[in-house]
Amino acid sequence: MLIFDLFQIGNNLLVYRKKAGMSQAELAEAADISDRTYADIERGTANMRILTLLKICRVLKITPNDVLTEEDSHEDELPDFILDGLETCTPIEKKTALRLMSTYLNSIK
Repeated sequence: MLIFDLFQIGNNLLVYRKKAGMSQAELAEAADISDRTYADIERGTANMRILTLLKICRVLKITPNDVLTEEDSHEDELPDFILDGLETCTPIEKKTALRLMSTYLNSIK
């Protein structure tokens, strides 16, 4: 699930920075941004540009996905939702749904 809360994004960055054993100043220097800018991002009081996020992620050796998403607590319900939905479909609708799923899965490989 995508995160829109700047405080939570900043907290995620804090966790990854601590795992990397870096100070805010070290990370900011390595990412070529100001100390103040990085501190504001980590506190959740400033938004960041995509380029800034990419620079920070490169330094931390993580992906933007690691920072901007969280596990969906309802993920376990998804297969049941899909299977229940397919049960109510006609054979043609089931075939179409499975083809769409197959095409999607092939596209992400």
